[in-house]
Amino acid sequence: MAATKKSSTSWLLLTGLVFHLVYIGTVFDCYFTSPVVHGMQSFGLDTAEARRLVLVVGDGLRADLLFALNAFSFIPSAPEVVAPHLRSVVESKGAFGVSHTHVPTESRPGHVALIGGMYEDVSAVTKGWKTNPVDFDSVFNRSSHTFSFGSPDILPMFGKGATPGKVDMWCYNEEEEDFTKDATALDVWVLQQLRALFHNATQDVELDHQLRQEKTVFFLHLLGLDTTGHSYRPHSKEYMMNIQVVDEIVRQTEELFAEYFRDEETAFVFTADHGMSRIGNHGDGDPDNTRTPLVMWGKGVRGPLPDSTPSSHDEYSQSWGLTQFLRRDVEQADIAALMATLIGVEWPVNSVGVLPDVDPTRPGYLDFKEGEATHARAALLNARVILEHYRVKHEEKGHSLFYEPYPPLADSDSNIPGNSEVLRIEQLIEQGHFHQARSKSVQLINIALEGLRYLQTYDRMLIRAIVSAAYLGWIAFGATSILLPQDELNFSGSLIIDLTSLSLLFVSWGLFALQRSPWTFYLYICFPMYFWQQALQRTLKGLRKYAKDGNMYLSTVLSVLLRGGLVVAALQCMVAGYTHRSIWSAGFVIMGTAWPLFFWPRDVWSRHSRLLLAWSSACLLTAIFPLLSVDKQESLPAILSGGVLMLGAGIAGVIFVPVLNDGEKKRFSMVIIVQCLLILASMIVTLSSALNLRAKLGLPLLNQVSGWIIFSVASIFPFTGYAHAVRNPLGRILAFFLAFSACFVILSISVEGLFYCAFSATLLLWIEVEAALRRTSTTENVPDMTAYRPQADDLRIAVFFLFFVQVAFFGTGNVASISSFYLEPVYRLVPVFNPFLMAVLLIFKIVAPYIILATSFYLLNARLHLPPMSLFLVALTLTDVMTVTFFFNVTDTGSWLEIGQTISFFCISSLLLVWTAGTVAIGEKLMADTLTSPVGKGKVQ
Repeated sequence: MAATKKSSTSWLLLTGLVFHLVYIGTVFDCYFTSPVVHGMQSFGLDTAEARRLVLVVGDGLRADLLFALNAFSFIPSAPEVVAPHLRSVVESKGAFGVSHTHVPTESRPGHVALIGGMYEDVSAVTKGWKTNPVDFDSVFNRSSHTFSFGSPDILPMFGKGATPGKVDMWCYNEEEEDFTKDATALDVWVLQQLRALFHNATQDVELDHQLRQEKTVFFLHLLGLDTTGHSYRPHSKEYMMNIQVVDEIVRQTEELFAEYFRDEETAFVFTADHGMSRIGNHGDGDPDNTRTPLVMWGKGVRGPLPDSTPSSHDEYSQSWGLTQFLRRDVEQADIAALMATLIGVEWPVNSVGVLPDVDPTRPGYLDFKEGEATHARAALLNARVILEHYRVKHEEKGHSLFYEPYPPLADSDSNIPGNSEVLRIEQLIEQGHFHQARSKSVQLINIALEGLRYLQTYDRMLIRAIVSAAYLGWIAFGATSILLPQDELNFSGSLIIDLTSLSLLFVSWGLFALQRSPWTFYLYICFPMYFWQQALQRTLKGLRKYAKDGNMYLSTVLSVLLRGGLVVAALQCMVAGYTHRSIWSAGFVIMGTAWPLFFWPRDVWSRHSRLLLAWSSACLLTAIFPLLSVDKQESLPAILSGGVLMLGAGIAGVIFVPVLNDGEKKRFSMVIIVQCLLILASMIVTLSSALNLRAKLGLPLLNQVSGWIIFSVASIFPFTGYAHAVRNPLGRILAFFLAFSACFVILSISVEGLFYCAFSATLLLWIEVEAALRRTSTTENVPDMTAYRPQADDLRIAVFFLFFVQVAFFGTGNVASISSFYLEPVYRLVPVFNPFLMAVLLIFKIVAPYIILATSFYLLNARLHLPPMSLFLVALTLTDVMTVTFFFNVTDTGSWLEIGQTISFFCISSLLLVWTAGTVAIGEKLMADTLTSPVGKGKVQ
């Protein structure tokens, strides 16, 4: 019987983990499917405004810090104008505005939008940005030849994805991307390579001919600002000086082209792929990440225009001192359309950009040689490009049952969507009604874009229905599995329920096959079918059993409903905590004061007064951290204070943790001493490394090697046979706490170490509090730990556990963003750009509190005489109240901050659950042999 129960629990746990992992994909299938389609006809103007184009991308440059007057006034001797050349361009010969990027604000999606004219779906960030080629069309691919200079992380994407031989690349070595060194050298290198190219062309007739061809693109990728922003943050003196270097590079580049070509046939575009947040990160929808500068000048580009009425400026640009000039904002994908139009190449076939010049009511960026006629033709071309995109998607979706095309494009007289409107616009152009043709083109472009969105979201209602049924089914399945286990019900399946479930499953698969739905739909539908089939069978049997036994009382039902309502309210508060950090602090205050005051029995007060005081103090202390500012600066005193507190915990452990005998006492003391020495060494190395990095001396090799040795030894030591021989559960937890302490010191920027100590102390005290409240914890007659009998308090304990799961992740980080983790501490180990290794270190830092949580949770189950995974299964069932809320809160409209946050919330909520399940299982493994000894039953001292 025990084996059957264990097998049932394992199956429930495995099913839940697979389900939650698989269903993370539903948010992308529902809201963010890939826009890439194939088989489209290409279009382009037959005239060019410029012979060649120069695209300069200042990677990670914010619009406000480039344009604003006195943007760095807090820095002594900072100039009023940080980029004088680009400002003179804006004021005398060019057009400017803000380019609005989309999430994720990373280098790959940003450059794809700039050069390919389309926005990759949000999940495309997982494709990486170092070697993965862009698998769709781009302006580079349509050019006669592209010469590109810059980062090995960006250029190969477009070089490998283009027609062979069309894109030439000059890249520096990856090792040069050192975050601890002056990153402006990377930008200067780009200028030197461009200068060398022109010098070589003076001696190479073939190269000279290639350079002078029409429809040529020169791409200068300047990575310095991104590297500097990560290292020193965007409001630093280093970032300011890097902007000055970029401005000078632009000036010298313009001079080089003027000297070499001497024809004034060059168009210049200066922009950025994304911005930079205050803490030196990007990736989410923070406005500082999504607002980038755009400056265009040269052949085919209009000059500055006076500001419009009403003003084109808002509060954001009031401090720039440019309010007398028109600010013309664009979406980032619009820039690809501008570049293709300037040099007269065919537009990238996947482009969804809208040429700013198509709108007759507002000035654009271009100055067409043939005036209004070219304006009108360009507007029609823009409409045809997007209509072609719609046509291919329309044909793909035509296989759906009961398919309804987008009504405004459902032509009655043509099989080609929008064809009649295109013919009318062509007639207007032939008749010379250019203004009216542009107006009609704008209308058609908007309709086509809305049609694309209609087709992109065509399956949304179906996916939402499947997701709702699946998550609610999981809650029902989990609840019935815990409350109504099979063995108690003498379980036998209902033939009607089984046949109905199988019939619905096969019917759904048949419909998906007819509609040519993605393969993921077949997988998604399996879960709700199985969950509801199991839940209904258990529920019917359970109702019969309770009705037969006469246990159905109104008071019981009301009590269950009341507790359920409180649980749902608590979980919704956690949902709100993702955007309001103070809620986590309020939760600790309630747990530390209100809960003991109103819900603890009075005899617990009298018998455990010191425990009550310690619990309240720990909760109130931990409550401080979510209230602290998320914009942290490196604080060595805070880092070292955390280290001292960790050392104190180790010394206290040696004194107070009981052991079996003198031999084990000696072994335990030696383990703690070694770990304390590692913590002390990590403090010394971190202090030295931080001071060297602050002084811009780079990371000494000795420090880097020492840091890695300490990090590795501290992480591995508690898993060695010598350390693992510590059989006291508190001693084992302390060993893991100290192991991660050394790593925490190295990877901390401020108060993370102090939070780690407070959080761990709160968890250990939680074990004692729950043991004191559970009366069975005082008896010597230990019940069968393989049989789980749910108690009323188990719901509350599960909610507390979920609260700790969230706080472990968000305790010192910004809950509004998954890009809120600081990179500065990582430079103490990895000074050269290595995204994989850096991500591993950041994840390792996240792991530490979860190991302590997992081991503590295992000990809590043991102290309450419960099967190891029982309380976690309760929590696993409850958590989807949060997950469903986050799923329906996901949006693909509104500001990119809102869009990025809603995606982050759902993914974090789902992944935390999967991750926690893994750590709880690891906790069981790590603590499995500690509770067999008599001392293992001891309390937290």
